Amino acid sequence: MDTPTVNSAVASSGRPVLAPHVRLRVDPTRDHHVLLSPETVIVLNRTGADILQLCDGQHAVAEIMAELRGRYNRVIDDEVRTFLARLAAKRCLEIPDG
Repeated sequence: MDTPTVNSAVASSGRPVLAPHVRLRVDPTRDHHVLLSPETVIVLNRTGADILQLCDGQHAVAEIMAELRGRYNRVIDDEVRTFLARLAAKRCLEIPDG
């Protein structure tokens, strides 16, 4: 997958939201956040969980990145966009334009 093409598909004004069939939960067995869909379980690291907790349809991608900059020393916008684009490609996330 070509990263520039993936990143360009995620507009700063887009307001990501979990797809209706997807849930973000804490798995007590793994002691990690997981993204659950009917066919998949994705184990998330802390950063991924933080990003997805902000994917509520209210925060634009640019706002999510700004929030992450307040929490972490180093946030790379392209990595956040790539993470969101990959989840959208797997139909775990919807990113309507804001």
